Amino acid sequence: MVQSDMRESDLYPALKSYLEAQGYEVKAEIGACDIMALRGDEPPVVVEMKLTFSLALVMQGVARQALFDDVYLAVPVSGARGWALRYRDIITLCRRLGLGLLAVKGAAVEAHLDPGPYAPRKNTRRAGALLKEFAKRVGDPNTGGTVGVKRMTAYRQDALRCASVLVGGPTKAAAVAKAAGVARAAGLMRDDHYGWFERVDRGVYTLSEKGRADTAAHPEQRAALGL
Repeated sequence: MVQSDMRESDLYPALKSYLEAQGYEVKAEIGACDIMALRGDEPPVVVEMKLTFSLALVMQGVARQALFDDVYLAVPVSGARGWALRYRDIITLCRRLGLGLLAVKGAAVEAHLDPGPYAPRKNTRRAGALLKEFAKRVGDPNTGGTVGVKRMTAYRQDALRCASVLVGGPTKAAAVAKAAGVARAAGLMRDDHYGWFERVDRGVYTLSEKGRADTAAHPEQRAALGL
């Protein structure tokens, strides 16, 4: 946790010493820049300070990037309840924006990330899976922004289709696949992710009690699927 009586200016001595140890000449409050450092003919380094990692700090850093390429954000080392909880997200954000990140602990400074251009590689496999899910899902059965509720996915819709066939009693997987129009019916019922299906014989399945209860709880989805 950041000390309640700490001020932004308390971070400056450690950051100044850290940069000077690397051969920089350091000066504070040059225009809108909290810290500016120069080393020979190299491009300037700018450091923006805040007591916590915040949107305001990020916006400061982005604003300085309109002037210089090498911009760092500096904050005190966080405790377990501080930005340490969001560390990976913070590093990802800074990397995406090309910002560096320094953490100050007493008189010491830890460099967590150096500024630099970032060209993210697209996860084409994951993107393809999302597009496939979009195409296969019937209608728009979920409400955006909800938490703690089960999502209606294309997979669950296929499970509902299979369950609707099994309402009539034990049925061979091949017959379920044909009647439900679900090519993956055999594997879906065998894997039984929802606890809906029971194997009563080789390649033959029936609905479990949980299956009957859960599928009955989705009348609107059954109607949307034409079941």
